[in-house]
Amino acid sequence: MNLLIKPRKKSQEIVSVTPRSAGWRYVSFSAHQLASGEELTFSDDANELCVVILSGIASAKTSGFEWKEIGERKSVFEDAAPYAVYVPPRTELSIGARTDAELAVARSPAKGELPARLIEAAAMRRSARGKGSNMRYVCDILPQDEPAESLLVVEVRTPSGNSSSYPPHKHDVDNVPLESLLEETYYHRIDPPQGFVFQRVYSDSRDIDESMSVEDRDVVLVPRGYHPVVVPCGYQSYYFNVMAGPKRVWHFHNDPAHEWILSAV
Repeated sequence: MNLLIKPRKKSQEIVSVTPRSAGWRYVSFSAHQLASGEELTFSDDANELCVVILSGIASAKTSGFEWKEIGERKSVFEDAAPYAVYVPPRTELSIGARTDAELAVARSPAKGELPARLIEAAAMRRSARGKGSNMRYVCDILPQDEPAESLLVVEVRTPSGNSSSYPPHKHDVDNVPLESLLEETYYHRIDPPQGFVFQRVYSDSRDIDESMSVEDRDVVLVPRGYHPVVVPCGYQSYYFNVMAGPKRVWHFHNDPAHEWILSAV
């Protein structure tokens, strides 16, 4: 399996991951870049959608709702939360860019039990996680205690020289509450954009063990295993995570070889 997905050049759809392309069951992800005045329409019979305005300002409309001029930040590296729109399956959603805008679209299977809604930036929980050079800044866009059927969506900013998703953790066993089974995508942004970060995906048995140099707008697939990120000096990291599995809970298991770090920093 190829775990590193490169972006398309000069395309409105920057990158796309589907269950078929990834060889898994639950997570779909795409990123899109719109010029001011451009519009995209999304509709899915089998999946719920969470469309996140990563940067720029846009308007969103379904047959029953309209939200005008949503989005505030100019960059994912700003100290601010995004806006997002949740829609259930069989709901057509149109997004129109009012400025140049970047969108992230998360999808996962759902029955259609919840209504469409706007998720405002002020409603999102933001926190600092870790200590010292393991510090990163988390924004819970669609966490397990907010309504959705299977999607979990979060974004993380990691300062220059720091590690993230660390100590290495995994969530690939359906053994709640000790661990939950969740597929995951990482959509990476780098500041300045010529930089790179390192991400390793590995399992206990090492049947998966891949270390990648990840560039701006790359996607890393995490079908299973541990998946830490390290940011070189001089660059900031941002990543957008989509998770989904048979149960909508996030319970992770740290790599025992490295869990000592939690009490050492």
